[in-house]
Amino acid sequence: MPLVFKVIILIFALNSAASGNCGGEFNKFLENIKKESREIGYATEIVDAFFENVSLNPKVLEADRAQGIFLRPFNEFAPRLINEYRIYYGKKNLKKYSSTFNEIENIFGVSRGVLTSFWALETDFGAVQGNFNTLDALVTLAFDCRRPFLFRPQIFAALELFSRNEFNPVTTKGAWAGEIGMVQMLPKDILENGVDADGDGKVNLQSSTRDALFSAAKMLKSLGWKANEPWLQEVTLTKELDWRDTGTDKIKTVEEWVNLGIKGKYTDLPGGSDNASLIIPQGRKGPKFLAYSNFHVFFEWNKSFIYVLTAAHFANRLEGSPAFSPGNPDKGLNKNQMKLLQTKLINLGYDVGQIDGILGAKTRRSIQEVQATLKKPADAWPTIELLEIL
Repeated sequence: MPLVFKVIILIFALNSAASGNCGGEFNKFLENIKKESREIGYATEIVDAFFENVSLNPKVLEADRAQGIFLRPFNEFAPRLINEYRIYYGKKNLKKYSSTFNEIENIFGVSRGVLTSFWALETDFGAVQGNFNTLDALVTLAFDCRRPFLFRPQIFAALELFSRNEFNPVTTKGAWAGEIGMVQMLPKDILENGVDADGDGKVNLQSSTRDALFSAAKMLKSLGWKANEPWLQEVTLTKELDWRDTGTDKIKTVEEWVNLGIKGKYTDLPGGSDNASLIIPQGRKGPKFLAYSNFHVFFEWNKSFIYVLTAAHFANRLEGSPAFSPGNPDKGLNKNQMKLLQTKLINLGYDVGQIDGILGAKTRRSIQEVQATLKKPADAWPTIELLEIL
C-alpha cells in the first residue's frame, strides 16, 4: 500500500476516533464509516459490497471482557501455555521447516524459536485460527469505543485488501479481535508486512505456512527486531539486590548487572554494553530473567506482560533451554483482592490504570513505590501482607 494511502487511512481513523465517532446508533456509525471510505477514494459499489452483510457481534465483546487467563501468575500461566503438545510439535515443525527458517533468518534475522513460539501460542500451528467473522469483529470493536484507535484503522485496511480481492468480508474468519491466519495478524499488518513467500501470487496467512512465517518475520523486523541478539535469559543472584532496580522500565548495561551480582543460570551473559532489565514476575522469591532490547518487540505483538514473558521463554525452550526455575514465591492475590489493593492504591494517590484485578505495568509500578515507602522489599509483587498493611 502506498505511503500516502496509509497516511490518509490513519488521519481519517484518528480524526474519527477523536471526534467520538463510535458508539451511539449502529446504523449511523456504519454510515459514517461508509462515508469516510468514499472520501478516501473507494468507489460506492466497492464500499456497499464490503459492508453489505456486516453486523455487530456481542460474542466479540464477551471475549474482549473475559480474558481471565491473564489473571494467573506466571508460574501457573506459562506451564499451561507451554504444554507437552506445543513443545513436541514445536520441535517437530522446527525440523520440518528447517530450510524455511534458514531463509527467514538470513533475510530478516528473526530467530526460528521466536517465530515458532508465536505460531504455537497463537493458533497451535494453524489448527485453531478462530471462527469469528473478521469484519464483524473489527466493526464491533471499533463501535464499542473502548479501543477505537486500534480497531477503526483496521476496517479501512480490510477494505483495501477487499479492493485487491485479498479479503472476503463474508467468509474471512479469525480471532475475536480481528486477527487472521496462522500467526494472527491484523489487516493493517498484513498490508504492510504480508509476504507471498510461496510464490503463488497472493499472501495467504491461513493455509500457507511459508507466507505466514515470512510475514511474521518481516513484521517483527519492522517493529525493531535485532538480528543475532538475545531476548530473554534466566539468571540467578549471587548477592542481595535493591529490588527497586527491577522491572521492564529499569534498564542497565549487562556489565552493571554483573557488578550487582547477576549471572546467567545456564549460559553466560552476553558481553559488551548491551542493555537489559531484570524481571521478577512473582517477586524476589520467584523466577528471575534478564530481558534484552528484543524482548520489548514482543510487546508490539501482544500487550500482556505475562503473555510476552511466556512467549519469550517458550522461544528459548524451543531452542534448547530448560524450563524456568519457579522458585518459592509468596502467595499472590486473587482477582477480588487485587481489585481491593488497586482501590487502596488509588486512594493513596497512585496511578494503577483500571481497577480490573490484573497485575499490569501501572499496578506493578505503584506496588513497588508503596513498598519502598513502607521500607519493604520493593519487588512489585502484591501479597496478603501488603494488602493488610494498606
